[in-house]
Parts: sequence; structure tokens; C-alpha cells
Amino acid sequence: MSVADPILGAVGLLVATALAWAAVVAGRRRAAALAAAGIATAGPGRRRERVRSAASWFTIAGLAVLAIAVAGPSATVPVSRASGTVILAMDVSGSMAATDVAPSRLAAAKRAALSFIGAQPDSVDIGVVAFTQGGLEAALPTADHTTAEAAVRRLKASGGTSLGDAILASLSAITHKTVALHRDGSAPDIGYWPSATIVLFSDGQDEGGAASAGSGTSAGATTNPAASAAGKAGVHIDTVGVGTVAGTTVDVDGYHLFTALDAAALRSIAQATAGTYHPAADASELDGIASTIDLRLTVTHEPLPLAGAFIALALALLAAGAVLTITRSGRVV
Repeated sequence: MSVADPILGAVGLLVATALAWAAVVAGRRRAAALAAAGIATAGPGRRRERVRSAASWFTIAGLAVLAIAVAGPSATVPVSRASGTVILAMDVSGSMAATDVAPSRLAAAKRAALSFIGAQPDSVDIGVVAFTQGGLEAALPTADHTTAEAAVRRLKASGGTSLGDAILASLSAITHKTVALHRDGSAPDIGYWPSATIVLFSDGQDEGGAASAGSGTSAGATTNPAASAAGKAGVHIDTVGVGTVAGTTVDVDGYHLFTALDAAALRSIAQATAGTYHPAADASELDGIASTIDLRLTVTHEPLPLAGAFIALALALLAAGAVLTITRSGRVV
């Protein structure tokens, strides 16, 4: 337990201690005077003396407790609450324009992302990363969820997909520093971020990106170490598969391309980071994503004011002293 004003509390307790000492001295003098006068204190007289003494001690105890209350006591208690950082990694590649999820994969993913943002408490910082080739960071994590909502609404389908770059860009947003693979393609050590989560909305199509091109590795070879870096940092990646296994064709830069959901790639990323894969083959499943993704709880310690409890106890003690005084003498004091 801690107090806001220890000096004030100490002064109050000193006053209460002085009153207690005065009560003891007065009681002894009264007993000695009665004994010297040969007045017996047995029977009714003894009971009245006990009532007088009890009334005094209840009053003194009430003043002592009130002195503690005035000092502003508080206790620190652990409180569990949803807290941390969430990065919404949004696939805006050309394949997300496919209409096998109505009205389109990207439109349905955006609606689900907005629903997810709206369901989060203010204690959760939310950022948005839109990834084509190179992983474009759209909005840093912030408690102002309107910023994340505006970033999601601005997204448009274009370009290719690099799942590895998306993960690295998301880790950069979490750590507020550039995260990249080593020259040998191994995962970097970025520290430990157990309260951070990446929610990746994608159809799983992995076509490479800046990180893979710069290191001379394939897209898959980039994705695996990027997911490993997230796992080592304690960052969970929940993947949301947007699309159908049957797939469909989509027009990209004048070409008719076939695209289908690659659930295996998304499931592999989630498993590597102790996250969860959420299939969403239609709009109704995407609408329920906000309730299926569980953020971890962090335990924080918050002060619990105790002055009110001490005041209530002090009033009870003072009231008891007053009742005994009235019972004994018919007067309040």
C-alpha cells in the first residue's frame, strides 16, 4: 500500500497517538483518585467506567483511521485487459480484384477489417500495411482508430504480392524501425513483442517482392524467414484466407489470369508464429472475423484508491464512540 501525502498522514497519526496517551493517563489518574477517595468501581460503576473508556477508544481509533484516509492511501492491483498492437496487413494485389467473394476479395476484406477495427477497445493500437511488391506501409499503429479506418478505405487493388515483404513491413511498423532479412536470408533478431499481433488478409498468392529480389531468393524463401522472425519476436500472425479454392479469372494489366486461394501458404505462416488460420470463402465468413480473432490479454498494475474505505471505517468508529457517549451521559460529547 502507498500513500499520496505521507506527511499529512503522519501528522494525523501523531495527533491520534497523543490523544490515546492522554486517554491512558487520564484513566489512570481517575482510577487513582477514586481509589484514594475509597470509592469502589465494582457493579454499575464499573460498567459505566468501561462504557466511558470504550467510547473514548472508539473515537480515537476513528480519528486515527481518518488520518490514514486523509493521506490518500492506494493499493496496486493487477488488471487484465486487451492491450497491445495490431497490424492489419492487407493484400491489395491484382488478384484481390477477383469476384469469387462478392463483391470482390478486396472489398470483402476491407469490410471485415473495418468491422475488426470497430470491435477493438481504445487500449489496442492499430496500424495498417497495404502490401503489393515491396510492402507499402500505409498507417503506423495508433490508438486513434479513425486513422486506421481511413487507411483501409483508401486501399485499391494493384500490383503483385509478397507475403514475406508484408510480414517484414508489419514488423517494421510494430518496432518503429526497418526490419529486413540478413544477406544470407536468415531472420533478424528484433527483440520480444508478445503483445503484438499481425492480422494478414490475403488470398495467399505469393509472387515475390523487393526483399526477395534484393537478396536473390524466391518469394517462398523470403516468407519463411520473415515468419520465423515474427515467431522469435513473440508476434502472432493470424491469417485470413480471402477467396475460394475453386478460384476464378481476373483481368490484370490486360491479361486474363486464373487465381485461387492458397490456404496452405497462409496456414503455414500462422502455424509458424503460433497464430490461427481463418478461412473466409464468402462474405458472411469474413463478416464474423472480428469475433474469431482473439487478442492476448496483458496484465497491467493499476492503483486502487482506498481513501473511501478508510473514511467509511472511520465514520463507523466515530459513530460507535458517539453512541456509547450518548448512552452513558445523554450528551454527544
